[in-house]
Amino acid sequence: MLVVTRRIDQSIRIGNNIEIKILGIEKGKVKVGVSAPPDIPVYREELYQSLVQDNQKALFVSEEMVSTLRKVFSPPESAD
Repeated sequence: MLVVTRRIDQSIRIGNNIEIKILGIEKGKVKVGVSAPPDIPVYREELYQSLVQDNQKALFVSEEMVSTLRKVFSPPESAD
């Protein structure tokens, strides 16, 4: 991890097209601006973790759901 000290209006560059700029410091909080191309998502950590958890939950399906889907998509039984 790179650790740097920055003052208000100073920036950090990541590659050619991402800039992180210190906008202000108020009551012990740092206000940070991030400029990045639209194809690069930028998330607050807590929102990112929430998205990851939601995606992981979506991967798991209950046995009841599998059984229901089998019934819905199975071919009808032929009447001989």
